[in-house]
Amino acid sequence: MNPNRHTGSTGDAAAARPADGTLKSLCVFCGASAGVRPTHVQLAARLGQTCARRGIRVVYGAGGVGVMGALSDAVLAEGGSITGVIPQALMDREYGRRDLTELRIVGSMHERKALMHSLSDAFLALPGGYGTLEELFEITAWAQLGLHHKCIVLLDDGGFFSPLGRMLDHARDEGFLSDADRQLVQHAKSVDDALRLAARPPAPPTEAPVIGPSQT
Repeated sequence: MNPNRHTGSTGDAAAARPADGTLKSLCVFCGASAGVRPTHVQLAARLGQTCARRGIRVVYGAGGVGVMGALSDAVLAEGGSITGVIPQALMDREYGRRDLTELRIVGSMHERKALMHSLSDAFLALPGGYGTLEELFEITAWAQLGLHHKCIVLLDDGGFFSPLGRMLDHARDEGFLSDADRQLVQHAKSVDDALRLAARPPAPPTEAPVIGPSQT
């Protein structure tokens, strides 16, 4: 474990993703609760196990309970690499685990998301609540603004994200998302499919970012 403080920035987002589509580091957004169905933590464990076996580093919010706990337990049990990123205030409340491969402690929630972004080649969401959805939508909004061109995937083998998918379709149909915007978030029903989607080469930018990374 290598805990340290870090003040993050979004950096050069487009350049951070390997051009050949190699997936070396995956950011996972997920809940600190386990949910009512055991399939949620089971899915997280399968993802963690598979990433460890394939040599993919997992970047996540450093929690040790719920879906986050199942994910990190599985990575560590398989001898994989996992980096936790957490604000000092949450660490002070003992919400973060200290037995990770690497622990990054930052000053704020925004710094947390910025650092998770800069450390990762792609993003994947597992079941979670407000925090998970907020992280998912902020990173998707950054993609919409051209701040990065990394893949974003919902891993959903039990229908958890189906209502969200319908809501995004509805937003497109009502004219609030373009077809291209809607395609920024991909859906997968298995770990293998999710990692295949996450490893796709990034689409080349078609225009300059609307705002710069320092303006997020």
